[in-house]
Amino acid sequence: MFSAIFSFLGGSVFRMIWGEVSAWYTAKQDHSFEIERMRLQGDLDAAQHARNLEAIKVQAELGVKTIQVQAEADVGKIEAEGWFAAVKQSMVPTGIKWVDAWNGIIRPLAASIAILLWVLALNTQGWKMSDWDMELCGVILGFFFASRELTKRGK
Repeated sequence: MFSAIFSFLGGSVFRMIWGEVSAWYTAKQDHSFEIERMRLQGDLDAAQHARNLEAIKVQAELGVKTIQVQAEADVGKIEAEGWFAAVKQSMVPTGIKWVDAWNGIIRPLAASIAILLWVLALNTQGWKMSDWDMELCGVILGFFFASRELTKRGK
């Protein structure tokens, strides 16, 4: 009787039961691995999405910065052109004799008075130049030479 039961279990029924249990266990493991793979893929996709959003944000900020820098450069260029046009226009005669005479004399007269006062101040200091005197000297020289150079370029 035991030999018949062993033969029965050792035969096709045992292989059928073992095959079903084995297939169920394999399917359960495959399902667990697939769920874990999907979680990992979701995490990777989320990380990739975050990196893409950050890259888009950085590119947008750089684009905005580029536009701001270009706008500031354009404003600076317009301001420089306006200043140059104003300087150039200030040297054009108006056609009214007394206005042209006043315009012709006021700048040299004001500059001459300022230089005379400065020379008198230097004389009272014993001809020793302070930092302020040196800066003033640099501004005066820069103004006269730069305005002449700019006038030459505009012609």
